Amino acid sequence: MSALALSCLIFVLTLGGILLGASLRRALPDHHLSKNSQDVVWIGVGLIATISALVLGLLIAAAKSSFDTQSTQITQITADIILLDKLLAQYGPEARPIREQIRSVIGPFADRLWREKETSSATPFEFDASGEQAYLAIQSLSPQNDLQRSLQARAAQVSTDLVQTRLILFAESGNVIPTPFLVILVLWIVIIFASFSLFSDLNVTVFTCLSLFALSASCAIFLVLELGKPFSGLMMISSAPLRNALGPL
Repeated sequence: MSALALSCLIFVLTLGGILLGASLRRALPDHHLSKNSQDVVWIGVGLIATISALVLGLLIAAAKSSFDTQSTQITQITADIILLDKLLAQYGPEARPIREQIRSVIGPFADRLWREKETSSATPFEFDASGEQAYLAIQSLSPQNDLQRSLQARAAQVSTDLVQTRLILFAESGNVIPTPFLVILVLWIVIIFASFSLFSDLNVTVFTCLSLFALSASCAIFLVLELGKPFSGLMMISSAPLRNALGPL
């Protein structure tokens, strides 16, 4: 289920909690809605609301951190590709075939990377022979002087760093909320909103305000879910910088 659909479902469940509280208010005897009963309920709801607020805050912070980490890794891959091309350009015309090869694989590499991150992280790593071929081509260069030997060594190191960052990005798991955790969090939210309408008349103004509050809570969960999937959805990391990293020779 997409993040938007799941957030909409949570919003509907929260509205159901509001209506449930209003129904209980009409069904329960008056002595169940006394001042003492209200005080006890509000103490419990305050505890749940505090826990929910802390959990949501931690989830948003963790999701944002994961999103920034993976975005930085894409930036690092892009920078390594540009640096590798510059080193090979300084090496001389002997490295031109390697530069052409790198340009030819950037598009398929980006497609594979985004498709890989959209699927489950449990899928096996898809080996990319083009990366190894580029590394072997760099190693097969025959430097004629100290400058070319230095450039060859730096290019080999950058290509190794590029592959390492690629593997780390693959191993980076999506920051998706586990289903049991999400169910418990939604249950807390439903209880909180049911308590709001349990001890107050549900007129148009109150229902409108509670609906806006429910929408805000659903949007917070939507934000967490979207940040946990940075390679798809509304907050997807753009692949344009990587695809356009190198201009034509």
